[in-house]
Amino acid sequence: MTTSTQSGARSGSQPASHNDMYACFGPGGWLQKSHPAYEYRPGQLQMAKAVEAAFKQRKHLLVEAGTGTGKTLAYLIPALTSEQRVIISTGTKNLQDQLYYKDIPFLAEHLAPILGRPLRVCYMKGRSNYLCRQKVYDMDGRPMLRGLEEVEEFAQIRSWEDKTETGDRSELAELAEDSALWGRLDARREACTGSKCKQYDRCFLTLMHTRALDSDIVIVNHHLFFADLALRQNEYGGILPNYGAVVFDEAHEIESIAGEYFGLECSNFRFDELTRDAEQTLRQKECINTSLQRALKRLHEDSQMFYSLFPAPEGRFGFEQRPQFLEEHFDQYSALQNSIARLRGELAALGEKPEEVHTLMGRIDELRGDLTFLMESSDRRFVHWYERRGRGLYLQATPIDVAPILTERLFDKVETIVLTSATLAVGGTFDFVKSRLGIRRAEEMILEPHFDYPKQALLYLPPDMPEPNDPAFANAAVEEIIQLIKISGGRAFVLFTSNQQMRMAHDRVKQFLARAHTKVRYPLLLQGTAPKRVLLEQFQSDEMAGAVLFATSSFWQGVDVPGEKLSAVIIDRLPFAVPSDPVVKARVESLRDAGGNPFYEYQVPDAVIALKQGFGRLIRNKSDRGVLVLLDPRIKSKGYGKVFLESLPSYRVTRDRAEVKKMFEEIDGE
Repeated sequence: MTTSTQSGARSGSQPASHNDMYACFGPGGWLQKSHPAYEYRPGQLQMAKAVEAAFKQRKHLLVEAGTGTGKTLAYLIPALTSEQRVIISTGTKNLQDQLYYKDIPFLAEHLAPILGRPLRVCYMKGRSNYLCRQKVYDMDGRPMLRGLEEVEEFAQIRSWEDKTETGDRSELAELAEDSALWGRLDARREACTGSKCKQYDRCFLTLMHTRALDSDIVIVNHHLFFADLALRQNEYGGILPNYGAVVFDEAHEIESIAGEYFGLECSNFRFDELTRDAEQTLRQKECINTSLQRALKRLHEDSQMFYSLFPAPEGRFGFEQRPQFLEEHFDQYSALQNSIARLRGELAALGEKPEEVHTLMGRIDELRGDLTFLMESSDRRFVHWYERRGRGLYLQATPIDVAPILTERLFDKVETIVLTSATLAVGGTFDFVKSRLGIRRAEEMILEPHFDYPKQALLYLPPDMPEPNDPAFANAAVEEIIQLIKISGGRAFVLFTSNQQMRMAHDRVKQFLARAHTKVRYPLLLQGTAPKRVLLEQFQSDEMAGAVLFATSSFWQGVDVPGEKLSAVIIDRLPFAVPSDPVVKARVESLRDAGGNPFYEYQVPDAVIALKQGFGRLIRNKSDRGVLVLLDPRIKSKGYGKVFLESLPSYRVTRDRAEVKKMFEEIDGE
């Protein structure tokens, strides 16, 4: 959670009618007069009116608003004039930053005088972004630091703690992203004593919550929003203040994120953090003893042994065989449960217990309950699975269907919810997103594109491509990619649905360029060789003009590269979710058991939205032009391909590579 507000008392009158939205967004309106680059967009005005009506009439609203619509202002201004607290939840930090650091200051300057009051806005992040003052004081002067690097980091943090008003880690620009010390000093819920903490009144979270209570608009991300909703479910008390309305931007991400927070997870790291935090706390509070040290050591060893029993390959795997696993490894599982109980008992046996020990005991109870559910529950509403990722082994239970949960806890409880994204509709309807999220009643709106897609974008569907399950597909795809990047002069994203295909294509293209008798060398970038932010900076740098980025899912959305440096987006195949993925498999089976058709009701619509997201990387403003390529022939050869084509913007379509060449000649000649 973060905080910064522009404070002020509510006073004066404010715009309240559709005519006021016209005065804001219409030709010659105050937005156009106030912003030199503003242009009248009919879709933006239409959306603003619909959002304002949803707030007034206490209704839900679904809006598909493509890139360039200006949807952020179209919901921000009605939210600010709605006379209620509105939560605005986004899918990415970039959009949060845009809202708070760009849009809000502009509106504070130009809208506030019209409203007759200052704007009251708060920007909240997750708890781990904030410093815990009590942890800093507990560590100060004690031999708890590991090496000279941590000593220097602590000195920097200790000095900053005296000066900062927010405690937000983002202010510490020089602190390493992977700082282990920060993880021992942040304000995570697990180690928080809440109102019983000596620093509660000065706590950065308390100050943030106070600012949020005084705000009309609270800007969060989807992870924080659903973490809050799940905490309310478990009666821990919410993070966010009470609210009357919610706006979800990038709403196509809600199902996966909600599933994460309404499920359970128990990893080996969670045990490591518990034993580490417990030992640190007990030493700081001077209540460590030999029995507790032995209990901590035993829990650490037993958790390591238990998690080592899972197979070594990385990936996500179903865990339907839990009964057999427990039968085979009952001794190790029992030993782990007994070690948890032993540590709990040793802590309970302490005489005068500081509040931090009570917090540890509650944390142990929660961990034990989660582990028991993950290993022993027979609740058929959840799919059980595990994932091995690097040194981590994550046991998971995910709701197969989040719709009933969201209906009960969100859509039936909050009077107004606005969901918007550039990719919500499939085949011209919202049926898919409504069924997946449990939305029973909502107004609906699909805005006309702001861009001239037939002029700005060419969709190339190569002829004579083998189908993806044909062994010849991989070679044909690489040959097509080579020809296309030669025509485009690089400047391309090549997006894949699998890491294996991505690496293979990258290596083959790299080999070709190394052998080619040409002075042209396109810099090739590969996802995974550097952080995403670094790869994007390299792709857009002048030093790497003509770069080609090979990437998978994380570059399909939330990436903005306007201008000529990205002039082609090549996608290898229709982005169907991996059918063997345990969550996908469980949802498919659930729909089939209910008598539905999971392929057309779930798999195709899900892939349509993913494809729209991937293609959406290309055209980011009215001056962008470029070529979109899909190498998968099923979009034309299969009956379901029509759904994909009908769901895409009105791109000009060709099967002739000569048209691609002509398009780039026009682009480069401008």
